[in-house]
Amino acid sequence: MSDAHAIRTTGIVVALASEARTLIPHATPDRLTPLADGAALWLSGMGLAAAQRAAQQLVNAGAKALAVFGVAGALDSSLSSGALICPEHVLDENGARYATDASWRASVQQSLVTTSGSLLSVHAPLLTVAEKADARRRFNTLAVDMESAAVADVAQRHSLPFISLRAIVDEAGDTVPTALNNAVDAWGRPRAFGLITALCRHPSVLGDLPRLYSRMQRATHALRAAAQATGPTLGWRP
Repeated sequence: MSDAHAIRTTGIVVALASEARTLIPHATPDRLTPLADGAALWLSGMGLAAAQRAAQQLVNAGAKALAVFGVAGALDSSLSSGALICPEHVLDENGARYATDASWRASVQQSLVTTSGSLLSVHAPLLTVAEKADARRRFNTLAVDMESAAVADVAQRHSLPFISLRAIVDEAGDTVPTALNNAVDAWGRPRAFGLITALCRHPSVLGDLPRLYSRMQRATHALRAAAQATGPTLGWRP
């Protein structure tokens, strides 16, 4: 890792290409992307394993703090698409519980209106209303993602500050069609053949597209505003 690409402040794990674009116009998957103020992001792709690898790469590059930035699904019916959550705790399905950095979280909350509470990280997406309701009942968390617990674990092992800043995309009452979920790659980019196949095999999916597109637009708008308000380090100060 060259000095030019060394991180002096925050290392940010971002799963989806659309999330990364709220921070910088272009980021290459599985590569360090420098940001201003000594920060950098790693576009990891979805999932706990991918996020863990990304977080470790950021630590190896010199990150002094770790963050997860992007979208999440609501488990609590009070959360609408576009709402921001900066949780106090992150949980995984095995019962591990990680506290986020209180002073960093307070810094974010000075710049943004966010919900606290807890966030659950899962191995597979929760696509149905029933799956979300079951997770809410079992874990008593407000929202769900697929990366934060893995990054929190890396941060804890290296004694680094950690936060997760998420914008809600799908609401607790939304079902995301499996066919559409399978029509994107690990970075959330549409697979043309997969999308055409999904629409041909499941024409009803076409009716879900406007709603899901609107949800994603609200979430990415909230992420872009959050990035502008907190800066490249996402509000972390040494």
